[in-house]
Order: sequence, then structure tokens, then C-alpha cells
Amino acid sequence: MERQVHAYYLGRVQGVGFRYTTVDLAEDLGVSGWVKNLSDGRVEILAEAQEDTLKIFLDKIRNGFSAYIRDTKIDWKPATGEFSDFTIIN
Repeated sequence: MERQVHAYYLGRVQGVGFRYTTVDLAEDLGVSGWVKNLSDGRVEILAEAQEDTLKIFLDKIRNGFSAYIRDTKIDWKPATGEFSDFTIIN
């Protein structure tokens, strides 16, 4: 089933290649949506794919940036189908 995940990452997650790595992971896994830096230092992700794929996506982010992530907030919702690719929003 297609799902949407809305995630916030807190820690030293800006300036470490987080967004670019997230785009690479999303493209490799066929995940659509976006990632952006927030002014408060967090990184926000809105992503859609099959639920199992999103779980792999989130695991790869967590494992790849475990030294930088201090806290994560994740909300699951039904997919909207509004995204065709995965991009960085500035």
C-alpha cells in the first residue's frame, strides 16, 4: 500500500550532506517527495512510496546519519500521489 511519511530530523543534520544523500536514497528506492532544511536547524522530509520501501528509506537515513541525528519525529499518512520525483526544496 502506498503511504506518506512526514519526518523531522533534529541534531547536527544541516551541512553534512543530509539532503543530497536523502535524494540519492529516494531515487535508488523509487521514493517521491521532497526534503528541506528548516530555519530552526531541523531537516524536514515528506515522502511517498510503498510502506515497506519507506521503512527501508527511513532506516537508511537513520543508519547513515546516526552520528548526527539526535531526535526524529515521524508521522504516517495515506499517500496523496502528488509527487512525481524527489527534490530538494530551498
